[in-house]
Amino acid sequence: MDSAELLNLLGNENRRRILRLLARKPCYVTEISEYLGVSPKAVIDHLRKLEEAGLIESRVDDQRRKYYFISQNLRLEVSVSPYGFGMKSAYPASQSLDVGSTCRHLKIEFNTDDASELADLAAELNTLEQLENELSMAQRWVQGRLADVMERLSDELGTDDTRLYADLLGTLADGPKTVDELTRRTEAPNPVVREALSELAERGIVGKDGGQWRLRD
Repeated sequence: MDSAELLNLLGNENRRRILRLLARKPCYVTEISEYLGVSPKAVIDHLRKLEEAGLIESRVDDQRRKYYFISQNLRLEVSVSPYGFGMKSAYPASQSLDVGSTCRHLKIEFNTDDASELADLAAELNTLEQLENELSMAQRWVQGRLADVMERLSDELGTDDTRLYADLLGTLADGPKTVDELTRRTEAPNPVVREALSELAERGIVGKDGGQWRLRD
């Protein structure tokens, strides 16, 4: 399920409350109905939609009661600013991921050895929760800086289509690119990219060498 479908699914308050409850413990329909204060029929409909999305699963206990529980680890992010709107969903990365080499702008000092004792697990949980909070703060800082840089670019360029020009300049900051490469990276129509490049060239911001465009020194 893509991000837009997930956002639409979780736009319902009762479904969010169901997930909040199931994050504490598995529950059966009657428990959820009493917690939400809605009919079992309505609960079953919400559970069906969450199950179809792959967010929850069910199992039957010895007394033939069906318990529902969350089956996925998923992160859904939405960003809204004057210069962009985006949604993305992400599942946990592999335990073998080398954060140090993959995230070159991020340095995390953390012992990844498997903890065995209960006290060790509790300490690791506490450390990870602190790390999660710090990463959230860092992400907010980055979003603030992005908005500030975009606003300054808008003032410098004097154009309404700041997002496209910023994407072009950011892509060229990685090195020279062809028009086709820039079109793919910015997901903008080819003629629009060519027009923007021509305008940037007239202002001396970019130049063309052979078949590639680059930032001028």
